[in-house]
Amino acid sequence: MVNTDNFLSQYKEKNIYSFGKLLLQIFSLLALLYIFMLSITLMGSAFKLFGKDFANQLIATTSNPFVGLVIGILATSVIQSSSTTTSIVVGLVGASALSINTAIPIIMGANIGTSVTNTLVSIGHIARKDEFERAFSASIVHDFFNLIAVSIIFPIQYFTNILGISANFLAGTFQNIGGLKAVSPIKVITKPAVHLITELTGESGILVLIISLMLLFITLRYLVKVLKSLVIGKIEKFFDKIIFRNALMGLIFGLIITALVQSSSITTSLIVPLVGAGILTIEQIFPYTLGANIGTTVTAMLAAMATGNIAAITVAFSHLSFNIIGTVLIFPIRFIPISLAKWMAKLSVKNKIYPILYIVIVFFLFPFLIIYFLR
Repeated sequence: MVNTDNFLSQYKEKNIYSFGKLLLQIFSLLALLYIFMLSITLMGSAFKLFGKDFANQLIATTSNPFVGLVIGILATSVIQSSSTTTSIVVGLVGASALSINTAIPIIMGANIGTSVTNTLVSIGHIARKDEFERAFSASIVHDFFNLIAVSIIFPIQYFTNILGISANFLAGTFQNIGGLKAVSPIKVITKPAVHLITELTGESGILVLIISLMLLFITLRYLVKVLKSLVIGKIEKFFDKIIFRNALMGLIFGLIITALVQSSSITTSLIVPLVGAGILTIEQIFPYTLGANIGTTVTAMLAAMATGNIAAITVAFSHLSFNIIGTVLIFPIRFIPISLAKWMAKLSVKNKIYPILYIVIVFFLFPFLIIYFLR
């Protein structure tokens, strides 16, 4: 009887210990996720502190469609928010300072520029070889999708105005609906901390950026460890059998989450550590990325509908049309962006300078040189 009592006592203690450990892991995960989202939001705020006026001036003074495309890339890379870029464009079109035909290429460029955030997030894994290869491939598959989509759709748009025609039809349908103001829960929960840090640094963009990068790198180091400890038999099955069980579910999930948080940068960045930890694969997260691309257009559409300006609504819907057409065209040949992302990741593991050069050239140097010489 004594032995049975001891056994039951040890069993209960073991269960209590396991439950306590699980609660601690969940609490740690939630805390790390909050700091992770805070670091990304802070990074965006830092770039906005010294980049929004630059973006405004850059966007407002273009007339060449190709230059408009690279302006969209550069402006969005600088302020790290396609929503901000599209809102500026919508505002300028609504004020008749920018034509619809000029605005559409800028929107297309913004789609490329917005993926710089999750690519920067993947750099946080650079010290750990296998983890970095997986994380970097997961981040740049978004880039390759957008680059391929633009390379196919931009010439068609230039000669046929396909985005303008489809967007104009949608705009006419929704013109008199009126706008709704959506609230991002991510912005709500991170706003006090962002405001405090910004105030304490004297609104210094450089200091805010340094703090955001420190938080990002520290968080990623421990986030992957916590995810790995929770994954065994728990989270992995949840992702595999529910959220990412097929392409359609992944796409819908990416669309809904991004529409709710109003930031594709955050939603696509969140899955980078999951791939880095080996919980998800690049093939699983690709449809989710496409869904995030579509979901990020909601903010601009709501804002444009609130204005009631048909030109502004048309520009907002051109962003939606671009992402839907891009998804339809590229999903059947998804092996191309996935293969390119894996190849680039393998190359980057061999020499750590490659990912840095990739970010600098694709998102900043190339657009700047094009603008400088062709503008």
